[in-house]
Amino acid sequence: MFTHSRRARAALVASAASLVALSAACSSSGSPAPNSASSSGTTAASAAHFPVTVHAGNGTVTIAGKPAAIVSLSPTATEMLYAIGAGAQVKAVDKDSDYPAGTPRTTLNAVALNAEAVAKYQPDLVVAAGLAPAQAQQLAKLNVKVLDEPAATDVSQSYEQLTQLGDATGHPDGAATVIASMKQKIAATLKTASKRAATYYYELDQTYYSVTSTTFIGRVLRLLGLTSIADAAKGAAASGGYPQLSAEFILKADPDYVFLADTRCCQQSLTTIGKRPGWSALSALRGGRVVSLDDSIASRWGPRVVDLLSTVAGALQQHPVT
Repeated sequence: MFTHSRRARAALVASAASLVALSAACSSSGSPAPNSASSSGTTAASAAHFPVTVHAGNGTVTIAGKPAAIVSLSPTATEMLYAIGAGAQVKAVDKDSDYPAGTPRTTLNAVALNAEAVAKYQPDLVVAAGLAPAQAQQLAKLNVKVLDEPAATDVSQSYEQLTQLGDATGHPDGAATVIASMKQKIAATLKTASKRAATYYYELDQTYYSVTSTTFIGRVLRLLGLTSIADAAKGAAASGGYPQLSAEFILKADPDYVFLADTRCCQQSLTTIGKRPGWSALSALRGGRVVSLDDSIASRWGPRVVDLLSTVAGALQQHPVT
């Protein structure tokens, strides 16, 4: 089974997604900077926005007034909050929330949750991602509003979460702007992308956990004509789309591309994987088709998923399968 790190990485990448929903999401608008303070208008207008009812992963949540002290226990939620313009309201984030720069990082651990440590920041809103029942009970004791925004199953759900956070924090216009920007960037990337039928191995860690084409990431890559070799792995469906492959399976499948989503956590690169027994003979290595990804972007379902798509599209253009 997964260790905590592997389980977290697989959960953050997200599971089954809708290709139709992602394709239909491509419309147009502008793009704010990650730290931009988009607002929903004047202070009076923000006040008039409340009370607001949000339908989040933990059910219906009614928020009486604009939150002044937010604690984020989710790196993806942190990125979303800053992107929509709610950064000034964020008083503390968990230890893994490393983007954007300057977030108020703490030792808060979403996996080993300590409700008393959260309470120290006197939050009036806590945002989390996929709480276990025991964790939800701990936070309930704080008597604060909690929005649970678990790993998105498709890009449309990412948009829904952005909308929910925008409503909950008093930044609906900021959320709408971010969503429009994401749609525009996805459309632009797909319009110019070089789409070819090709296979890939997507590495989550050095023990060969990977993703199938039915996962969130798999669906994104399929937009570019790519198919995961993990689709044919024994137990792929039972694993929820995140099977553990073997070196022998990977070598036999001989993927056209290798995507490394363990470059920051585990320092993997073309050089390191080339030293693995037999790997130097892989078509992907011989053709220079090994793509290093930023772990934090590749494991989150926030606004930077457009960067992941763009990076892969660029790699396909630069190193096509011949």
